[in-house]
Amino acid sequence: MSQNMTGSFLPLTRRNLADSWRGLLGWTAGVTGAIFLYVPLYSSFSGDNAGFEDIIASLPDGLASTLGFQDLASGAGYVQATYLGLIGFVLFTIAATLWSSAAIAGDEESGSLELTLAHGVSRVQIMAERSLGVILRLLWLSIVSALLILALNDSSGIDLEPAHVIGGCAALFGVGVLAASFGLAVGAITGRRSFASAAAAGISLLGYILNSLGNQSADVEWLHNLSPYYWAFGNSPLSEGADWGALGLIFGISAVMLVLGGFVFNRRDVSA
Repeated sequence: MSQNMTGSFLPLTRRNLADSWRGLLGWTAGVTGAIFLYVPLYSSFSGDNAGFEDIIASLPDGLASTLGFQDLASGAGYVQATYLGLIGFVLFTIAATLWSSAAIAGDEESGSLELTLAHGVSRVQIMAERSLGVILRLLWLSIVSALLILALNDSSGIDLEPAHVIGGCAALFGVGVLAASFGLAVGAITGRRSFASAAAAGISLLGYILNSLGNQSADVEWLHNLSPYYWAFGNSPLSEGADWGALGLIFGISAVMLVLGGFVFNRRDVSA
């Protein structure tokens, strides 16, 4: 068993993906359902801007800016508001939270982490390969999102540039990876799944709240600078293209969190 663990290429990642493919199919179905539910609806309103105006007018004061619904009339604004910035963001956050909290902390609480370590696998390898497994699953959901939006591009009349769709889904991938990195790091540091879940969900929620508050008035726009959600979506990637510098910051922070988590994990006692 020890030789199999250490002698093959990325054994923990491969095992992780093999064990989770059924669940990943469910998440893929969820992403597919959300896109097919919301994106085709654009064609029902696109010929009549009054339809979008009625939707915005029906919302309580301030809610349209909080949800990013100001630009529903354009295809880019509509897909950003309904999928990338709302339903997709929620789905990716939940997936990142569940996967990252289970990757190390979940195994430690169940006792299976000690069994893995007994097979001669280093803690650094566990941290790296379990993290890679989570990231690859999020990447898959991002690719599925981009392909489905592109497949509906003409029939739904959203008229998006393919490069901008890729950039928008890269931004969605970025916020998912950020949440996962916090969950993985805190799980590795504490060995507690509840703490890992709180960290992953918390960074996503904090970013969304800071962005929403920053949308309320010019006096508090500075809050955007503190929001990872705004770093990813603030420049409207579906219409303007991704802000690769901001995404680089998101991925950089994610990498720092994973290194920090791995550093502490490599030196602390593992719970029995």
